Order: sequence, then structure tokens, then C-alpha cells
Amino acid sequence: MSSYYEKMLATGEVKCIDEEIPFEIPQGWEWCRIRNISQSYIGLTYCPSEVSPQGTIVLRSSNIQDGKIVLDDIVRVTKNISEKLQVEKNDIIICARNGSAKLVGKSAIVTEITEPMTFGAFMAICKTSLYQYVSIFLQSDLFFSQLRDVSGTTTINQLTQSNFNGFLIAIPPLEEQHRIFEKINDVLPIVEIYGNKQEQLNKLNDNLRENVKKSILQEAIQGKLVQQIAEEGTAQDLLEQIKAEKLNLVKKGKLKKSALATSIIYKGDDNKYYEQIGSEVTEIELPFDFPSSWSIVRLYAVCQLTDGLKTTGKQCLLDAKYLRGKSSGTIIEQGKLVYKGDNIMLVDGENSGEVFIVPQDGYMGSTFKQLWISSSMYEPYILAFIQFYKETLRNSKKGAAIPHLNKELFYGLIIGIPPFQEQKRIVQKIELSAQLLK
Repeated sequence: MSSYYEKMLATGEVKCIDEEIPFEIPQGWEWCRIRNISQSYIGLTYCPSEVSPQGTIVLRSSNIQDGKIVLDDIVRVTKNISEKLQVEKNDIIICARNGSAKLVGKSAIVTEITEPMTFGAFMAICKTSLYQYVSIFLQSDLFFSQLRDVSGTTTINQLTQSNFNGFLIAIPPLEEQHRIFEKINDVLPIVEIYGNKQEQLNKLNDNLRENVKKSILQEAIQGKLVQQIAEEGTAQDLLEQIKAEKLNLVKKGKLKKSALATSIIYKGDDNKYYEQIGSEVTEIELPFDFPSSWSIVRLYAVCQLTDGLKTTGKQCLLDAKYLRGKSSGTIIEQGKLVYKGDNIMLVDGENSGEVFIVPQDGYMGSTFKQLWISSSMYEPYILAFIQFYKETLRNSKKGAAIPHLNKELFYGLIIGIPPFQEQKRIVQKIELSAQLLK
């Protein structure tokens, strides 16, 4: 392969640029810098007092939609616009800076001018007679790979006039440029159709997967996923064990006395369901029918939300971002200590009700509560029950500024308790079904 060289016209210096050349190009094509075939500028800065309904249109990022200029949401300013910042037909407008890194670099050709227009300070303009071909380049991997390189990170922060002018572009002969542009215009509508169909299919598959998963969980918590086995007995003994366990934890100060509050839910001779709290009996509606070998309780009977042990000493902060793998661990000096394998529930924010299994010892974030589950229960069964109600919990948050978990709703959920071995068989069936859905 022959080497590539670049001559600096200002100094006469010649240097080899082999390391910059990303691929070989056909004979008759040439590599060049964008600055050699275009003029580019960063846009207009203006202040709020200059915004006026009678002013010049200022194009912004929101005016570039699906590769086209859209004037649905426009700002106008009354300000003298220099000639280089006046938008003309066939200019290319580029988003040069944005709060969302994904939007930086999106572009569109200005195909029509009905009145004077300029562009904002977070935008750039590229003026070139080769606008059709350059517009293709600005949508290519070659453009975006160079944009990532000058950002110094995999996240694109901004496009400056200086680094844009230095981008390499492979230029074919003029007639070939026209043919490329025409061919892409022929192909893109077909690609877009297939892309939309694929997007619809992906969405359908995702929805189907979620619906099937929810149906499996519903079958599970209704007692329809596995058969009942008479030899496994009933769940009544479990309730006595749970009651004794809670009483012991209250004595040790690990649960509040309120955890001992309970109710009795039973089926009357009239086939209706009733709940007894103290001496008061009330008829209630159940969400499902349950097998006769199951016991029926409110969720607070088998699990509780607690604050965890407050202590000091360097530990990793287990906040939501860290638990989702979106940030590295922060070490803090004090907090509410939880241990590897514990369950903690997000109780503040949009995703209230989400449960995490603690991956390591550390301090749970301030938006979490520790989720205590009775050791007499098979823990994954309770977690599957909570998973089934995740949308209900998420959509029933309380509070306006910072929405938080509706604890009354959470504790009041009615849960069917199978015998312990049946709980295990239910979870095994759920896990097997989850493998088949992958």
C-alpha cells in the first residue's frame, strides 16, 4: 500500500498521515480535509431580551428531525445577523452541542428558504457546493468515529469548528457523487420501511415476552403453575412459625412491634371471603381464588420494610446507579449497613418498588429500605410475588416532588401462601419458563 502524505500550504511542511487513513479508496477518489471543500461556522449567541415574534428564525437542535429541517418549534430574534451566519438553501445545519450526547452530530440540508434564518450557538453550519455528498458523509460511521476521537471519550460531547475542519473525507469524482446520492435516495426509503417493521417486531417481541412473563407469574401466585401435592400438607404451620419468628425479632429490637399486627382471612360457609382484625370482621374481595391447601394473608404478615443498622466505617455506597452497574462505587464513612445477599427495596423515585439483591456488604442508599422476608418462607417465592405487582406499585406512588412507595398498598397486598415445598416447585417452574423466554 502506498503511503499518504499531507502538505501544509502555510508552511510547506509535509507529513505522513497513514495512521489517520481508515481505509483504502477506489482509484480516482481523493482524501481531503473538510476545510478544503467547505466553510463552517458556529452559530449565533443571543440573550432573552432579543427574542421577538417579529425577528429572524433561529434554527436549533429541535428543528432537525429525521434528517430534515422542521419549523414546528421556532425561536426568533431581533439582532443583526452577519453574512456568514445567514442560512441559505443547500447549507447543512449540524447539532454541535447538546445535553444528550446522542444528538450531537445530527444534521440536515436546508432545502427551502421562505424567510431569513440563522442558527443558534449550539449549532454549526457547513457551506459547500458538494452539499449532497457531504450530507451523506455526515451520516456515516467515518464522520461519527472522528467525532468520538476528538471528544477523547466514547461519549460525544461537542463538535467544534476547529476539529470539524480537520475531519477527513473521501471524495469521489463529481458525477460519481451524484450517482451515490441518487442511489442512496432510492435505497433509504426501503431501508426505512424495513427499519420500521423491525422496530415494530422488536417492540412486539418485547411486549409479548413481558406479557408471557407476567402471565406465568400470575399463574404462579394463583396456584395454577404446579399441582398441589397432598403429602406436602398445608401452609397453616408456616404461619405459626412466622408469628413466632417475628415475636422473637421484636424482642431483640430487630423489628418494630407494629410487625406483630395481623389479621385472619378465611372463606365463610357462604363461599365469600372475610377478614378478621381483632373482633371486627369485614367481607373482602380477593384478586384470585387460591387452592384450599394455601393460607391467605396480607403481605405485611410475611415481610417488612426496615431501616437497616446505622453504623460508621468506610463502606461502598449501594445506590441505584451502582446497583444497576451505571456508576463505580463511592466509599462513604457512615450509613445503614446491609450485607451481601440481603434484599433492599427502592422506596423513593420513579421506580419505587424495585427490589435489588445486595451484591456486597455496604451502605444502602437513602432511597432504599431493607426488605425483611420471614425465614419460614422460600424467599424467591415472595420476590416473584412482588415482581408480579411491580407495575401496580410503580403506578401507585405517593407524593409530588419526590414520589415514593405507597407502603399501605404494599403491605395490604393479598398473598396466597403455599406449603414450603410447593413454593420451591413454583419458583423452579418460573425459572425454567424464564430460560425458555430468552
